[in-house]
Order: sequence, then structure tokens, then C-alpha cells
Amino acid sequence: MSDQKARNVAIMLFEKAELLDFAGPYEAFSSARYEDGTKCFNTFTVGEKKGDITSNNGLVCGVDYDFDDAPDIDVLVVPGGQGTRVEIDNPVAIDWIKSVAENAELMTSVCTGSFLMAQAGLLDGKKATSHWGSIERMRETFPNTEVLEQVRFVDDGFVVSSAGVSAGIDMSLHVIERLCGRDAAASSARLMEYDYWPGNAEAVAAD
Repeated sequence: MSDQKARNVAIMLFEKAELLDFAGPYEAFSSARYEDGTKCFNTFTVGEKKGDITSNNGLVCGVDYDFDDAPDIDVLVVPGGQGTRVEIDNPVAIDWIKSVAENAELMTSVCTGSFLMAQAGLLDGKKATSHWGSIERMRETFPNTEVLEQVRFVDDGFVVSSAGVSAGIDMSLHVIERLCGRDAAASSARLMEYDYWPGNAEAVAAD
């Protein structure tokens, strides 16, 4: 058995979140294993309320924990989707993201989830990315963030953001490698039969 403790990865859910934005990272983190077969992460979903949410394209998904009863969170994944246009003006959600950031090891986003991270003040003075269709809107809305385009994900230390939808899987595998090693990321990619390893994603690190 690995002597490394499995980190807690929370996937934030809300109405009209983009399905693959959260399902892709959920699969990647859940699949990651150390060489002895022990899992690297405990992966679960968190929302403002327990129950079901309806994703952007209509699939209904369950919320494991609400904001008040979630376990300690080491890594947060904030997905995108049409629902971010509502959540960006939801002080309960934004304040919760801020509170998670106080103790988390890493804060991550997929697609327009970066808007929620930026609204929480986590991207001020940072590099980040988002879905290609939202790059200009993000630049206009958050001028204190250096928004990069034509990259799969951006690693700026405490915050890691990805472009849209499938790019969230690339970002997740990068985070797995960063936290648990290349073998763990490779095991996850192989289990998913994902065309990633030894790598087709470009990470942009902070200067």
C-alpha cells in the first residue's frame, strides 16, 4: 500500500454546467493509481444544495455534498457551461470558492469555470485561459488577468485553468502528474484510453 494519503478532489456542480467539463476530470482523477494500485484521489461532487442538477445538455447528475458539509478539499475543479453566467452573480457560490481557496492545495477550472475563479479574485495578476469562444469576453471582464488563447491549459502555480470541454482532461492529467507523478497520470490516461501519453497538451507555466 502506498504511504501517500489520497487527496480529496471536489468537482463543483451547478445547473447547466457543461457535462464533459466535470465528467472528464472526474474520470481522470478517479482513475489515477500509484504503482501499488492504491488510488491517488478521493473524488466527489459538491454543490450549493444536495440533490440533482441538470447539465448543459440535459443529463441529470447527483450532488454528493453541499457547501456546508463537504469534506476538506485539496483540489477544486470548477467547470464551465451556460450555468456560469448565473453563478458568476451568485455570492454564495463565489464566497464558497474563496473559502475553499484558503486551505486548498490547488484550484482548477475548465472552460468558463475560469470566470468564477476570476470573480472570486483568484486570477488577479495571473495567467489563465478559457473556452476559445469566451476569450475576448474574459479579457474585457477581467482586465487584471492575462488571458491566453490557443493553449490547452495554463499552470500558474496555485491556479490551473484549461480551455473548453475536452481540454479539462488534459489539465487533470497534468495535475495528476504534478501531484502524484508521471506514472499515476500515465495509468489514468491508459485506463481511459485517452490519446495523451506521453503528451499532446501544452502547459504554460508562470514566469
